[in-house]
Amino acid sequence: MALLKVKFNQKKRVKLAQGLWLMNWFSVFAGILVFSMGLFLKIELRKRSEVMDNSESHFVPNSLILMGILSCAFNGFAGKICYDSLDPAKFAKWKPLLKPYLALCFLFNILLFFVALICFLMRGSLENTLAQGLKNGMKFYRDTDTPGRCFMKKTIDMLQIEFKCCGNSGFKDWFEIQWISNRYLDFSSKEVKDRIKSNVDGRYLVDGVPFSCCNPSSPRPCIQYQVTNNSAHYSYDYQTEELNLWRRGCREALLHYYSSMMSSMGAVVLLVWLFEMSVMVGLRLLHTSLESIANPEDPECESEGWVLENSLKDTFKSALENLKKIGKFNQVEAGAEGAEGEEGGKTPAITTVS
Repeated sequence: MALLKVKFNQKKRVKLAQGLWLMNWFSVFAGILVFSMGLFLKIELRKRSEVMDNSESHFVPNSLILMGILSCAFNGFAGKICYDSLDPAKFAKWKPLLKPYLALCFLFNILLFFVALICFLMRGSLENTLAQGLKNGMKFYRDTDTPGRCFMKKTIDMLQIEFKCCGNSGFKDWFEIQWISNRYLDFSSKEVKDRIKSNVDGRYLVDGVPFSCCNPSSPRPCIQYQVTNNSAHYSYDYQTEELNLWRRGCREALLHYYSSMMSSMGAVVLLVWLFEMSVMVGLRLLHTSLESIANPEDPECESEGWVLENSLKDTFKSALENLKKIGKFNQVEAGAEGAEGEEGGKTPAITTVS
């Protein structure tokens, strides 16, 4: 029994073709939207590529850009088919291409659904990328005189100001690295010498943070040095002074920013996927309804259209049988080639008559 069998007359076929033509052009604009989202996300990721450890995060925008281009191409072509289907003479040239085209549309929709899921599932990979990238970026914060790294201080400062964050997972991350360049240290000072000697790696570590960690909403001037020393400041307790420094780490801030963006894009792609599926189903109904016309010379006669010629169960069984046949055919060919090789390798016996 056919799946979603529908009866059509001439008027219904014309309405279906016109509706599909309009839907395909809406799908072209949806493809442009998907392409634009991928381009925007790629630009946003490139802006902060210095604090990302690898290029895996660009898989999502690249996929969105590709799906957007394919959507425009597929739906533009489908729009032309629907327009020509109103004229039997023009539609005749598309008949041999419709089945392969619908198969490609099915594969395209599977890929589109996969891309939508990836938008929701990239959070874990993105978190690892940001964690390692921010860690490396903070290490290079002091290298303002090193070629290739001199921009890192500005990048980190602008990042912390824009996203209202501090450090990788919190402001205490700055306590574990030397973020002040040796160029600005007085090595004749006893305090500097003692700090460097007290560290195994010979680094100048302080319980301080860069100025970009300061919260401008704080009612008191920012305390960015001796942050954990309550006695060094009047009426101060670093555990309760929440407004002094940004408490949120930049990894969390960036992860929330990109995850929210990707989730929104994933929801849009899912809507586009549903729209594309409805267009594909409509195109299949149009294709079968035109092919099942009993008398091609009488275009006004009734016909039937369907999505699948058999039920889902029968279609699945048929597909499995075809796959088995292909497998057996390959095995027979391989066995025949092996037999020919064995026969070719045999040497004829030589008998001597005395």
